[in-house]
Amino acid sequence: MHRRDLLKAGIQGAVAVGGLSRARETGAAENLAAATRAAPILATYTAEEHRRRLQNIAFCNRAIQRCMRKHLITSYMPGQCCYNLGEYPSRKPWEIGEYDEQELDRLKKHGIELIQVFDEWNDSLRLFGGDKFTSVNPAAFRRFIKMVHDRGMKIIAYMSTCFFERNNPACRPEWYRENDYLRLGYWNMARCSPASPGWRATLLPHLPRILDEFGLDGVYVDGGYVQNYRKQITTPAKDEVPAFEETPQYDGAFTDLLALMYAEVKRRGGIFKLHVDAADQPRTGGMKVYDYLWVGEGVGNADALREATKDYPPYVVPCIDMTFAKVASENEPFFHAIPYMQFPVLQAGRPFTGERGMVPGVDYPPEDQDFWVRRCKEAWKHHQAHPNGPYTYGGWDAVPQSPETRPTHARWLAQYQPMVEEGTWAWLEIAESSLFVRPLPKDVVASAFANRQMYLVLANYGQTAVEVETTETFVPVASPAAVVRKHALPPRSLAILRRGE
Repeated sequence: MHRRDLLKAGIQGAVAVGGLSRARETGAAENLAAATRAAPILATYTAEEHRRRLQNIAFCNRAIQRCMRKHLITSYMPGQCCYNLGEYPSRKPWEIGEYDEQELDRLKKHGIELIQVFDEWNDSLRLFGGDKFTSVNPAAFRRFIKMVHDRGMKIIAYMSTCFFERNNPACRPEWYRENDYLRLGYWNMARCSPASPGWRATLLPHLPRILDEFGLDGVYVDGGYVQNYRKQITTPAKDEVPAFEETPQYDGAFTDLLALMYAEVKRRGGIFKLHVDAADQPRTGGMKVYDYLWVGEGVGNADALREATKDYPPYVVPCIDMTFAKVASENEPFFHAIPYMQFPVLQAGRPFTGERGMVPGVDYPPEDQDFWVRRCKEAWKHHQAHPNGPYTYGGWDAVPQSPETRPTHARWLAQYQPMVEEGTWAWLEIAESSLFVRPLPKDVVASAFANRQMYLVLANYGQTAVEVETTETFVPVASPAAVVRKHALPPRSLAILRRGE
């Protein structure tokens, strides 16, 4: 071989080796990125961790003969927060600043994974040149989204399948049934028919645009729809096309519209959170149309909310509406929720001052006819008297929020998150099992959660203290030094237990 050929071969070999090395480095980086994206159960569980998980699942399958619902937990983020961006309507657009940086830091430390912003993100009354599908302050909203993402959290924003401001020039009377609208606070919204082609052609293009324009992780969808089983206005809108079966048990057009929106969000790997009304679930004939279902708005009794929603398909996010319901303590929302694989949303963000209920130039109903206006004025009165707190953070929050609300939420969340980690099997409301020495007392509910650890949740919904004896030893998560079989449950209380080693 001539020297020139030898040199050429050497260079080519070096390039090849270097290219192979870089390929290996690139492949390793891609594998690391894939492992980071994957759930721990797929990416990082050791053989011993898989062994413990399978043994705990086997134990529960042997011990539990019957329960209300059994479920494999995947892609679940229980730490959710409804973040108040600021007042709307308002005299000027809300801004984002250092307060929000600090608040998001607090929420990240708290364990919050998902930030939800409500209707105040958009300019539905067109006060600042926008509309229901554009932000009050686009630059500030983008800044806020980046702040959320910089902390490793996700963010979803409000939309509606059917609500649209009647005073918006784009709103057409033929889209909604005559007199089918909601007049509340500053909202004067038509309930546009999900069977209206004109409404669909207006609404649907905004969903991908909003997601892509702002880089959102999904949407919180407010139904704005009266379900067939309680519909009183039955004369169709002029623009309706009766394409689907409509019965008290099945809302055909509404299901179709939800399914299209859900599919578009999932196409982007996003999150779809839905609210229908009060404690309702969508009547879709079993079709999956949400990742999370928000319940509780307007419900006046927390026990009734629990009973209505305890067997809904996961994942349910309860929000006890403090405008109407009362709780005995800050712990009560959690003992209603946790045994049923639910976790309450946190109200946080900027203070809800109530000024949105009294902005000059905005048309409001008379105060004596509108609970929302009354609630805003109650919040405003408190805020004027206590400008440095304690604060209220939303329309469902207490006026004011108790100083114990956040630490209580954080404490229960820290106990709940390990119970529902990816790949956990849950047995809800156990009916028959060998877990207990004797049948559970009346008004006591037990649920089990099995993964690397096995947890048992006991809730006493009665008014008298009881004792539950387990056939195996369990460690109270709140008192990890104790290893016991007998578990005292005070009235209206919750205990989270971990199976003893």
